[in-house]
Amino acid sequence: MTIHIPRRTGALLASVALALLAPASHAAEPLAACLAQLRGPALKAGVSGATFDAHTAGLAPDMAVIGLLDAQPEFKTPIWDYMAGLVDDERVADGRAGMARWQAELDRAASRYGVDPATVAAVWGVESNYGRTLGGRPLLTSLSTLSCFGRRQAYFRGEFYATLRIIQDEHLASDRLLGSWAGAFGQTQFMPSTYLRLAVDFDGDGRRDLVDSVPDALASTANFLKRAGWNSALDWGYEVRLPAGLDTAGAGRRNKRPMSYWVKQGVARADGRPLPAGDVPAGLLLPAGKAGPAFLVTRNFDALYSYNAAESYALAIAHLSDRLRGAGPLVQAWPTDDPGLSRAQRRELQRLLIARGYDVGEPDGMIGARTRTALQAAQRELGQRPDGRAGLKALRALQAGKAAD
Repeated sequence: MTIHIPRRTGALLASVALALLAPASHAAEPLAACLAQLRGPALKAGVSGATFDAHTAGLAPDMAVIGLLDAQPEFKTPIWDYMAGLVDDERVADGRAGMARWQAELDRAASRYGVDPATVAAVWGVESNYGRTLGGRPLLTSLSTLSCFGRRQAYFRGEFYATLRIIQDEHLASDRLLGSWAGAFGQTQFMPSTYLRLAVDFDGDGRRDLVDSVPDALASTANFLKRAGWNSALDWGYEVRLPAGLDTAGAGRRNKRPMSYWVKQGVARADGRPLPAGDVPAGLLLPAGKAGPAFLVTRNFDALYSYNAAESYALAIAHLSDRLRGAGPLVQAWPTDDPGLSRAQRRELQRLLIARGYDVGEPDGMIGARTRTALQAAQRELGQRPDGRAGLKALRALQAGKAAD
């Protein structure tokens, strides 16, 4: 298919492309030109001219968000690192405390939407660490930048218009709309368009406030999962043991077979309890291949996946929800000789780097560029491969103060 680009639009796109190679200060003019062309479509999307003009005047691009388009941890991080940081004892304890504090609201949401409290709380925990980490990037800045530079501009323009409508129709202050680089915001990190469709006012104050109202955020998440097909009669799935010789060529969450099929194949729950009888469709998920943990997942897992389209993300929520209900860690170890670190272990690693004279900032358990750079240097000193990965071998080497075996 050939797409015809009008001359004026082509010139704008050319200037935008050049802006990607320039500092943010040099991208302000192309951004202003792009926003001028977005005003008409914004009005068609329900944004008033006054709202658009007031909230786009003086916007400056944040070109750092362009580089994050292809750096999502769900797709770049080894599954054992990803899970170790998201489902640790600290997050389980904090989640149980949060569930106790908001038990009445979680129970009421479960009654209305049919999604159990542990699942909703697990989304809350993974998305914002129970409201502690909401993100600090202004949505209007991030989404205007993504609307005019980089790939997926059409998608981000829709989110930009939705943000303007939230400010206009919901009377939420723009300075409270801070979030991730991609525009997700609030206690459970809704995209703006998702907010417009599915957010609910659960505390009865007349506003759908996912930033400062925990009840609104929790109920909105329950509503999202219900609309995504959550079935209260199903578990999300089960960790399972595979019999020797099982053909796993057709593994995958999409390739679902009746539970009775898996039972006949000799698949059994890892905790020794029986799999449910009947023909509930379930797919075999092998996130690290046959040597790692295996799972049979139902349509409820697909509902979790729809929140953020990554199987590792859905598995983190699913496993955290089990831990919040009292289950233990996964039975099968991940197939690595260098396991990932919990957040407490990551903080210890950062403190050890600081003690060696490296500047990694506050030891917060977040492995950013400064920590990776410092770790690479320390690994060279300790005779390790300088990959900058915060794994158990690196932590033990720093603890010992000498080269690891």
